Amino acid sequence: MPSQPRPSLRSQPRRQWLTTALPLLGAGVAAITLPRWSQAAAPQGTPVELWKDPSCGCCHDWVTHMEAAGFQFKVHDIGNTGARARLGLPQKLGSCHTALVGGYVIEGHVPATDVRRLLQQKPNALGLAVPGMPVGSPGMDGPVYGNRRDPYDVLLVARDGSTRVFSSYHQGAKA
Repeated sequence: MPSQPRPSLRSQPRRQWLTTALPLLGAGVAAITLPRWSQAAAPQGTPVELWKDPSCGCCHDWVTHMEAAGFQFKVHDIGNTGARARLGLPQKLGSCHTALVGGYVIEGHVPATDVRRLLQQKPNALGLAVPGMPVGSPGMDGPVYGNRRDPYDVLLVARDGSTRVFSSYHQGAKA
């Protein structure tokens, strides 16, 4: 007995086509796109390595500020003097914590927006620094400081240790 030609999907009733073809189509789509969806559902933050004193509260507050902006931290609670020296940042630009992100040194309470700008512009530089601990900078802000905002500059630090102003935070400052 000669075999009958198989009907095409077009000739099958719509309901039968839906119950036959859609599960196969769905499995193929899932196999192709699920890994991409799962990566989008759990984005990786920009990695930051940080050296700080274990008891420093403002350092913790700066980490919180940065994490809210999408940075992901590996923290070394061993102080930062050795890291600062090893990374080549002049001591006169020092603050309470030192970080390394995207190959750049970040010293002190640098706002996340400035770190993002640095990573986008990719200047030939050592990194950014906010010397000291100016009140009103990220981590040194909020009610505990009476909402005071002192003026400060974020400095772009060249590889030779020289600096120039990268960003200024003087507007709205209340000394």
